[in-house]
Amino acid sequence: MPLWKYLERGGKHAEAVWHRRAGKDDLCLHWTAISAMTRQANYWHCLPEAAQARKAIWKSTNPHTGKLRIDEAFPHEIRKATNDTEMLITFINGSSWQVVGSDNFNSLVGSAPAGIVYSEWALANPNARAYLRPIIAENNGWQLFITTPRGRNHAYTTLKSAQKDPEAFAQILTATDTGIFTPDQLQKELNAYIADFGEEYGAAKFEQEYLCSFEAANLGSILARSIGKLEKMGRIGDHVEYDPKGSEIFISADIGRRDMASWFFWQPKIGGYSIIDHDSGFGIDAEEWCERLSVKLSQYRTAEGKPALGTIYLPHDARAKTFAAKHSAQEIFLKYFGHDKVRITPNSSIADRVNAARTLIMRCEFNETNCENGLNDLRSWAYEYDDEKKIMSSMPKHDHASHSGDSFSYGCVIINTYKPKVTMQQKAKYWEDLTLEEMWAETKKASNRL
Repeated sequence: MPLWKYLERGGKHAEAVWHRRAGKDDLCLHWTAISAMTRQANYWHCLPEAAQARKAIWKSTNPHTGKLRIDEAFPHEIRKATNDTEMLITFINGSSWQVVGSDNFNSLVGSAPAGIVYSEWALANPNARAYLRPIIAENNGWQLFITTPRGRNHAYTTLKSAQKDPEAFAQILTATDTGIFTPDQLQKELNAYIADFGEEYGAAKFEQEYLCSFEAANLGSILARSIGKLEKMGRIGDHVEYDPKGSEIFISADIGRRDMASWFFWQPKIGGYSIIDHDSGFGIDAEEWCERLSVKLSQYRTAEGKPALGTIYLPHDARAKTFAAKHSAQEIFLKYFGHDKVRITPNSSIADRVNAARTLIMRCEFNETNCENGLNDLRSWAYEYDDEKKIMSSMPKHDHASHSGDSFSYGCVIINTYKPKVTMQQKAKYWEDLTLEEMWAETKKASNRL
């Protein structure tokens, strides 16, 4: 009711982290029905993938009534047409409602929705929000983000942001808050999860689904637990900065012409690696990336005032050309940055890269603000779990998070070719290794003041 009343008062932005089977989608479907009848416009119900939308929403049945959920929310009396192929309903007043996927949002922007429900937001492509937000703002529309947690990824970030926004709605409802389940039922659910996934992941899955825990380990996650350890160790924060006296920056990348691209900025140091920056984007071509990376790199200079860039490493498919492009991404980067600044990442298998990432991440530290999106992706990077076969996939799931996972793991392979530059600050504690001049330079000048 607090969410419903917020929407009735004209609320435009809600983040509802509710436990499994709390009625998230049902509430949003009924609110969309009212909105569609009140204002003639287009409305979307967006799931992480278009392929799952049909089963999860379009063909979903309410177990309490035996009726399709869309029939309960959108009675046939208010419909003009129902397109089963496109999962599209047109209403008698000219409004429309469609089930879509955040994995193909770029093909849908022309229809200009006035209301979007992001169902299972924690599993969705976060770039859909950024891509569609200007359209919602222009249309004076609303956005509802509903989910259960999947670790501290973008859903955690947007929830915290909404909690600080006086005009937004933010709420966490656990199974112990709503009373939908009895204690005995919850215990049975916990036992069932443990039976399916084992003690550790079973309990974590239950905590995610019913207790809305952002701290629980994500099933199939590759690096989420390691990132959690880095946070507790204080190795993620804005104190992680570029050292102008240190090594040059190298950049690892995963790129695509029509897909996501992700870039991590590394600075090797004694004992580990500082990841000082990150960038990512969708549908940006190689020429635009050259300019965008150049602007970002301009803020990093050595102590001598020289550019800090050492090498940009591109993936193997950067060599490829298409009929639509005269030059490969590699050729474009070589022309822009120079032949001494661009390399192709050493060849390796996905399994080897995943192992390298798991091994080396504990020697890394991240700038929290600059790498926020990249860290969120790395927390979400995971193997896909097959509910029927009860096994993990052999390869990481290909989704929005996999691009940053690939970019980071490429960097972990490249790491082995780098030797960090030893700075005076790093050498100062080893006095036996210093010359007299270096000792004098490192010694603070005495004050003549009493």
